[in-house]
Amino acid sequence: MGLLKKKKKKKLGGRSIPGQGAKGGGETSNLRPKYVEKTPPCMDGCPGGTKIRDVLTTIAQTEKKGRTWDESYAKAWNIILEKNPLPAVCGRVCPHPCEEACNRTKKDGAVAINNVERFIGDYGLEKGLKPAMISEEKRSEKFAVIGAGPAGLSCAYHLAIRGYPVTVFEAFSRGGGMLRYGIPAYRLPRDVLDGEIQRIADLGVEFKYDTVIGKDVAYNGLARDYKAVFVGIGAHKGRELGVEGEDAANVFTGVGFLNMANSGKPVELGDKVVVIGGGDTAIDAARISKRLGAKEVTIVYRRTRTEMPAIEEEIEGALEEGIKIDYLVAPAEVVREGDRAVALKCIRMELGEPDESGRRRPVPIDGSDFVIEATTIIPAISQEPEFDGFGDFHEGRDWIKTDDEFKTPVETAYAGGDALRLGLVTIAIAQGRQAAEAIDRHTRGITPPPAEQMSIIKYDKMLLDYYEPADRHEESQLPVSERFGALDIEIAKTLSEDDIKAEVQRCMSCGMCMECENCWKYCQDNAVIRPTEPDEAFTFKLEFCQGCKKCEENCPCGYIDML
Repeated sequence: MGLLKKKKKKKLGGRSIPGQGAKGGGETSNLRPKYVEKTPPCMDGCPGGTKIRDVLTTIAQTEKKGRTWDESYAKAWNIILEKNPLPAVCGRVCPHPCEEACNRTKKDGAVAINNVERFIGDYGLEKGLKPAMISEEKRSEKFAVIGAGPAGLSCAYHLAIRGYPVTVFEAFSRGGGMLRYGIPAYRLPRDVLDGEIQRIADLGVEFKYDTVIGKDVAYNGLARDYKAVFVGIGAHKGRELGVEGEDAANVFTGVGFLNMANSGKPVELGDKVVVIGGGDTAIDAARISKRLGAKEVTIVYRRTRTEMPAIEEEIEGALEEGIKIDYLVAPAEVVREGDRAVALKCIRMELGEPDESGRRRPVPIDGSDFVIEATTIIPAISQEPEFDGFGDFHEGRDWIKTDDEFKTPVETAYAGGDALRLGLVTIAIAQGRQAAEAIDRHTRGITPPPAEQMSIIKYDKMLLDYYEPADRHEESQLPVSERFGALDIEIAKTLSEDDIKAEVQRCMSCGMCMECENCWKYCQDNAVIRPTEPDEAFTFKLEFCQGCKKCEENCPCGYIDML
């Protein structure tokens, strides 16, 4: 049973005869209706520009369009891969800003977009789906990609589906970048990551692992042998606290600790771990510490929970697992005995005026010093690129700078991802794609198409009451007691197929026709032509229209404008 409520048709006194105006004293106007597609806020909120509405409605309209469910899942998968080659990955690790923007939040909760993406990504892996090629032509121009993180993988993929030979050079022994060496396996299983990387390799992309540019291969050599180079080296160097005593043997930066843990290297933590920071790296480091046997894990953060940049679900997960978060606390000194840290001296803070980030600046409270005992201390305050071998790409403390097409000042070199600025996985993927598109245009000597200009449709331009209330479907999670047997026990589960079928029906198709037929039902003038075939669209026969506006007023998704 569908979740869309059918509005009761009003008694309109029959349909008007063309040329005689609307019956019943209805207003007439010189304005005429036009179907105008608009950008849904979910898509506007997605850094990668994924056609989210198309993905959801493709599945939701399966039976109406006469498709099988498998046909719709495969079609939805290909829509995602137009922008993002890693849907099963992003369905697990993206903080889903699309859901925060979803118009359905004004009714009964956002559509579970991230969970739908995860289901479709897993479906693609399970069925061995192959990406659609943009060009079957085999091009002779060769391109190099430095770094097999999300930006590099995306760039390689989008070049490969355009027919170009691509070689990826990766300093680590396996691909994924921070997806592998930063994000824990309980959030992102390695078979999922490996499967999506293998799909890119199957396109003919060559991966050269354990190859450090500037050491094993000179950058100048790449620039000579390849028509263009994409630099996606990430930001794998952890920043230090800048306090006395932090060079102790048992103090690790957040990214350094995660790299060791995710690489399977032994790490002796002891019983009491203190993590410093409020981002995802800090939360991941704390939760991994629990899984490695630490009995007491404390996160200290200099602001309040409101300002924490970590994903809300991850903060909740940490608290569920018994991790303590001490807010409005900043580190002042690492207390050492010999070469080992034994405690962290801290100071209480209060929030002052906002800083450049827009968050209120933490201010120390005089005389509030205190000490937390620790067997291991993990500062996870930030990270930065390692620029050895890439000196020409930045100046001083600057990171890599690019233009709007992600071209660097270095000739024939492009860049993207965390080497430009720390950001979401989806941002890195988008930048890799946009760089590949620019490389393709420059190679073929074509100009970029004009940017699509569509207004964003907001909830106040829609008929929210038309849509039947429907609770959001949430993924199930492992009980806390079952999470600690190994690092790779995945906590969250993919939604069931039945849940997905129900969840996509909650999409309101903001700004695009969902074939509710209201425009046809409410038109008194026979000015709306209802399609007779599944792939046809509704059209207007404007010579019959009297401008009564009923079609616009009764379009729940805001697709009709009077112009």
